[in-house]
Amino acid sequence: MTTTILDLDDLKRHVGKRVTSTDVAGAGPANLLRLALGRLEPELVTGDPLPPGWLVLYFLPRFGPDQLRPDGSPADTGVVPAMPLPRRMFAGEGLRFHRPIRIGDQLRRETELADISAKTGGTGALVFTTVVNRIFTADGLALEEERRTVFREEVTAGGHNQAPRREEAPADVPWRQRVAPDPILLFRFSALTFNSHRIHYDRAWAMDVEGYPGLVVHGPLTSTCLIDFARDHNPGRTFVTYTTQARAPLFDTAPFELRGRPAPDGRGAELWAVTPDGTIAMTAHAEFA
Repeated sequence: MTTTILDLDDLKRHVGKRVTSTDVAGAGPANLLRLALGRLEPELVTGDPLPPGWLVLYFLPRFGPDQLRPDGSPADTGVVPAMPLPRRMFAGEGLRFHRPIRIGDQLRRETELADISAKTGGTGALVFTTVVNRIFTADGLALEEERRTVFREEVTAGGHNQAPRREEAPADVPWRQRVAPDPILLFRFSALTFNSHRIHYDRAWAMDVEGYPGLVVHGPLTSTCLIDFARDHNPGRTFVTYTTQARAPLFDTAPFELRGRPAPDGRGAELWAVTPDGTIAMTAHAEFA
């Protein structure tokens, strides 16, 4: 593989770039996600708190067909500068909750590029970006979100993605839940988040062009499942923080498992998304008030 030469200093000069946008936390998208995930909860109405982690439904990308790359992802990456590396993947996120976002709230989002770093791995050059979003309601700052993304080299058509190093997931845990990431769920999540990246719904593209064994489960979908899993096992508790780190991709080829347990200090929860082979796909930690 030929490693792309990066001008990290040129990329870093974009750190600090900011944009502001607005949206409304409408009930429609939240209730559709509730149905897509099979959540046995009452329909959300104006004034209800938005479940933690569901902000992914708002501030959606707005790009026409001529603004997309061949893989369906936007050519414009917002505050992140144009990358010489074409493949973009979710690497993790951190959330800090200050006050509830409620259905019907008018929202303002301030987005800032906080960091860019680079390294060389088994798949070639990698660039990691950190984007911070601050979400405000009429009452003030409601949520701070730190989203980490990794940009990677292209895979030769017909080639295979190199699997990352696998780590066994904890097995002695009290909480377990099976998740079947079928193409219907992946399509619905793509539609609700206006995510047109073809690896999530175009099987021929995912396998023949990008070298995956099947459709790729969205990183934000896995993260959303984990935070819902945490609140199911901690009813009535208020989230203060929630962090995730992606370790390996998940696919629609077999069900995966959510695992969790109370944190040793009793103030939160330790969580894992586990591959069908029993290795870690994503780690998460929730802290409660």
